[in-house]
Amino acid sequence: MMAKPYREHLKSSKDLETTYEAVRAGFVALALEKNRRATPFVAEARALKSAASKAKRPIDLVKISAIRAGLLTAAGVSDKAAGHLQGADKDEAIAGLIGKYLEPAGTNFVEELVFRFLLTRGDTLGGSMRNVGGFMAQCKLTRAIIANLKLSGTAYHWLSSDSRAWAAMPEDDTDIEVKLRGLAWGEGKQPRTLVYNLTVPLFGNNVDLCLFQCSSTEICKQIHGTPGAYVALGELKGGIDPAGADEHWKTARTALNRIREAFGKHKLTPHTFFIGAAIEAKMANEIWSMLESGELENAANLTNDEQITSLTRWLCAL
Repeated sequence: MMAKPYREHLKSSKDLETTYEAVRAGFVALALEKNRRATPFVAEARALKSAASKAKRPIDLVKISAIRAGLLTAAGVSDKAAGHLQGADKDEAIAGLIGKYLEPAGTNFVEELVFRFLLTRGDTLGGSMRNVGGFMAQCKLTRAIIANLKLSGTAYHWLSSDSRAWAAMPEDDTDIEVKLRGLAWGEGKQPRTLVYNLTVPLFGNNVDLCLFQCSSTEICKQIHGTPGAYVALGELKGGIDPAGADEHWKTARTALNRIREAFGKHKLTPHTFFIGAAIEAKMANEIWSMLESGELENAANLTNDEQITSLTRWLCAL
């Protein structure tokens, strides 16, 4: 392994910068994902319209039990909020919807109902989309890591976000990255376990990627509280909007500095790395400077497949 692993895929800070073509492709990918996630809401709105059309007057809507949840949504009550409301509170919200908005709409009350339903669902979608960049980034990185493991003939175990249990590598791992929250590979003296979004007890903050020298069985024994068990820690910023790039980098840089300082107090120097989708020129220069000085060991632009392949190959070989 090279003393400076980033040199395998980076020649200068310029290589880290996100190209216009990559930004454009990123925005298109986000738009497609937004449309995909909106599909169930549109289907719900159509079903609501069909059922509500049976009512002759707005007040008759309360008699249709099958659309009660839809009426609550149209009243501006999110699914999460609905779980904290009593039956009387829900009735009051629906009554307010009917009295303030549906009755004044006259014969167009069904259209008004559907419109307000979609307004609330739009807020829900907007909330989920704020995190979609990070989700998509994690999926892409996971797929790259798995590809390197499979090419080298290395079996792995994976942690499911649904079952919260570790399972052996499946024969068909299509879309496994969507539910995956951890990976473990290697046996004998060099087991490795990678965990996403972990609060490191050493300094009490979240780190996007933590690689441990342990098996998936050992990670369940609170080994993350042992400083010497950490092999590498990294920050992953998947937002593609150039306008937010600097802010994302400031957050990542602070986290990386905190990692270096906290482990330094224990005379430990785990490997550190950064992966970002939106990297502007000034940011690229700072990252390059940290790489050259040894403050950061590796870095890659998420939109560059060759860089991600190189970095994940390095990560799998640690």
